[in-house]
Amino acid sequence: MAATAEKKPKTKLSKKTYLWWYEIMLLMRRFEEKCGQLYIQQKFGGFCHLYIGQEAVLAGMATAMEKGDNVITAYRDHVHPIVLGMHPKYVMAELFGRKTGSSKGKGGSMHMFDKERNLFGGHGIVGGQIPLGAGIAFAEKYKGTKNVTYCFMGDGAVRQGVLHETFNMAMTWKLPVVFLIENNHYAMGTSVERTSNVTDLYQLGSAYNMPSYPIDGMSCEAMHEGIGKAAEQARKGKGPTLIEVLTYRYKGHSMSDPAKYRTKQEVESYKKEDPIEKVLETIKKNKFASDKEIDSIKKKVQDLIEESVKFAEESPYPDGSELYEDVYKQEDYPFLENQ
Repeated sequence: MAATAEKKPKTKLSKKTYLWWYEIMLLMRRFEEKCGQLYIQQKFGGFCHLYIGQEAVLAGMATAMEKGDNVITAYRDHVHPIVLGMHPKYVMAELFGRKTGSSKGKGGSMHMFDKERNLFGGHGIVGGQIPLGAGIAFAEKYKGTKNVTYCFMGDGAVRQGVLHETFNMAMTWKLPVVFLIENNHYAMGTSVERTSNVTDLYQLGSAYNMPSYPIDGMSCEAMHEGIGKAAEQARKGKGPTLIEVLTYRYKGHSMSDPAKYRTKQEVESYKKEDPIEKVLETIKKNKFASDKEIDSIKKKVQDLIEESVKFAEESPYPDGSELYEDVYKQEDYPFLENQ
């Protein structure tokens, strides 16, 4: 890792928090593993980007955020609605292109949305979500709420010019947004070192006097504390924070990527930092759960995965008439009523 991040949490976390982290991260991991299997079996098509290895990022965010907060991300987005509370069967149905999916089967792998839980996507355009995240935060400021927007991007997306325009406006208007760079070290197959002289990506915020720092993205504790700190600043009206999340994906950029640009030694070194195993180790060390209770969590997760696949496979495809739905707000375009 280029930057070094604080690993030890300063706040004492509860047994309930650790058990929830373990269960939700295991659900994310098993869901993505099943997605990989189903994709190979050609159960669904299109692109497929897995989140395996990065689970602590969202787990730590979820326990730090408050009701009413917003999330927007890029296209590695299958598990975002799940960690926010959506049943995984609706995500699986979306992947299958079924009517019961989270976006009625119209979005697929890269466009997961959940209006009820303030998840604003899932965006396939690299860096396209960055200004949108600031826009959502602007709306919250305009309405006078205390809600914070968490805007995720990859290490490749920070090379987009729109990032600089967004950072400038966000700082000028002191928008309640936390920008998070998920630095898994490779933009598709290109390492950070090959794309920029600045390899400590959090330093990009310094040009705008934006508070910026790295976080160990393989640690739920570090994510919880780091995001909580940034969100508190935003709620106080002190504006945005840029966080470089130092994480790692265990799989290729997408299912079509054999990831030959990485050595086996590099991948194995990061697998020793598996966030799920680290949380499980803490649970066992503190006797937060017995072996029987841990096995029960594993079974619960496996049952959810099986239920989700069954639900997706048995759900109907959208009717052709759905092409005309959800495109425009009907009352603004009355001429569409006869289409």
